[in-house]
Amino acid sequence: MDAIKGRIIFINGPVVKAENADSFKMREMVQIGRRKLIGEVISIENDIATIQVYEETTGLECGEEVISTGKPLSVKLGPGIIGNIFDGIERPLLKLYETGTAFIPEGIGMLSIDQDKLWEVNITVKIGDQLEPGSIYAEVRESSLIVHKLMVPPNQRGKVVFTEKLGSYNIEHTVVTLNDGADFYELKLYQEWPVRIPRPAAKRKPIQQPLITGQRVIDTFFPIAKGGTAAIPGGFGTGKTITQHQLAKWSDADIIVYVGCGERGNEITEVLEDFPEIVDPKSGKSLMERTVLIANTSNMPVAAREASIYTGITIAEYYRDMGYDIAIMADSTSRWAEALREISGRLEEMPAEEGYPAYLPSRLAQFYERAAEVVALSGQEGSVTIIGAVSPAGGDFSEPVTQNTKRVVSSFLALDKNLAYSRHYPAINWLNSYSGYIADLRDWYSDNVAPEMLELRVKLLKLLQEENKLLEIVKLVGEDILPDDQRLILEIARVIKNGYLQQNAYHKDDANVSLVKQYRMLKVIDRLFERAMEAVKNGVPIATVKGNDLFYKITTMKYNVPEDRLDILDALINEIDSFYDSLKCRYGKGECKL
Repeated sequence: MDAIKGRIIFINGPVVKAENADSFKMREMVQIGRRKLIGEVISIENDIATIQVYEETTGLECGEEVISTGKPLSVKLGPGIIGNIFDGIERPLLKLYETGTAFIPEGIGMLSIDQDKLWEVNITVKIGDQLEPGSIYAEVRESSLIVHKLMVPPNQRGKVVFTEKLGSYNIEHTVVTLNDGADFYELKLYQEWPVRIPRPAAKRKPIQQPLITGQRVIDTFFPIAKGGTAAIPGGFGTGKTITQHQLAKWSDADIIVYVGCGERGNEITEVLEDFPEIVDPKSGKSLMERTVLIANTSNMPVAAREASIYTGITIAEYYRDMGYDIAIMADSTSRWAEALREISGRLEEMPAEEGYPAYLPSRLAQFYERAAEVVALSGQEGSVTIIGAVSPAGGDFSEPVTQNTKRVVSSFLALDKNLAYSRHYPAINWLNSYSGYIADLRDWYSDNVAPEMLELRVKLLKLLQEENKLLEIVKLVGEDILPDDQRLILEIARVIKNGYLQQNAYHKDDANVSLVKQYRMLKVIDRLFERAMEAVKNGVPIATVKGNDLFYKITTMKYNVPEDRLDILDALINEIDSFYDSLKCRYGKGECKL
């Protein structure tokens, strides 16, 4: 059948209108003009189609043809994604760079994963097997860490009538053929999927375990759940990107999908240079062995930026269906929202708050709702956890993107510029942040760490909140006017902030901390507080209560206790008890042991 053709009658940046397009379909992918630029139909009125173009439209003229492709904007999903670097619509940047150009040439089409590379394929089915949607029919070793499981597309099923022999094939080679009685389906090493449609799953599971990040302020105070959502809002220089780098490196996700959405070129360059050099602490190999990078800098076409987070989440869902736990980092959704605003303005849509389109809240919700822990059609269990950075102008959390994100995420990690400027990293403000997963994860923490861990969390958070109130008084009258029990709260809060919440990403024993060590550190701080408060109430002066180097030792224990020497923490608790027992003896409040 001949392709449907329209003709350009209007051009406004990335927005093009074409007439004679009444047979086009919504969200259909089209080729525009002589250079066959890639675009997507976003509205149809009578015979006029409005199209957003994913490439630079400079030089495009009215009267040029618009040709239908008959399918929506889709990505190829198969071996060759892991370790690769793509633009917002899954065009391989490394391959384009090898052609000798520093920029993406217009009209190159929908290049994707390498069609020529040969993969060693292990066929796992035999002739006569009945395969259902999601069934695994072959496996490919995609990297040293990831086995790529080839799955029957969700809309196909049938009996195996042909299988290729064990060997090396490119992604276009048919390795299995199915027959469902009416049709034959040729299964290759890839499938295509529309980026705006969530991939189906057999069952969506309830939240039941945390995404362990190794960062104390997150794991203990504001945990993120596997299959959950988190936002990291913060102004310029507060450490959003670095925090996401830490989560990418240390979290217990199997695969990382990092989407650089509209960020500055130098930040994307840093990611592209650093990630291949980072040693994966689990395997000792390059982090790129289990990472996918999607780079869409602020000077790339704005429509491709809008599509980039959908490309990233579709890739994440594909690997989720194989049984992997995926963490997708979107940096930043504010730049994505700005792309929406720019396209909306060119479409002459009625603006809502601060010029953003009225559908901004629903688009954000649709994106974050694709996070889940599921039983896939293949029977495998996997998860997608979405961690989105938000970049509010001037650090103003009342602006629309931050507020609408806050409504749909369950873990809100608010970065604070004052903490960042004082070199307190991660600069997560413990007063403005929250996690809605505490109730869901309580049983997991009780069974896998300690029954009292979350109770200790609540206790220390209350101390930090009390300290915040006391600091307001200190600003007015000074600390010396406070009674000793309140001065002790200020001292313990400093220990919590400097010795627990602050974490050094470059220290071998502090960059990543196990949950067991986190709990044991909490126990030490809690014992210090209880014994010190007991001494204060027994009349021991505050200067004596904190007079020796005990507070300093506990503040610096994060640097001095390796993971294989947690007995040092027990020794600290014994030292605390010994010191305050001696004070009770000295001040006549307890029995003295000779």
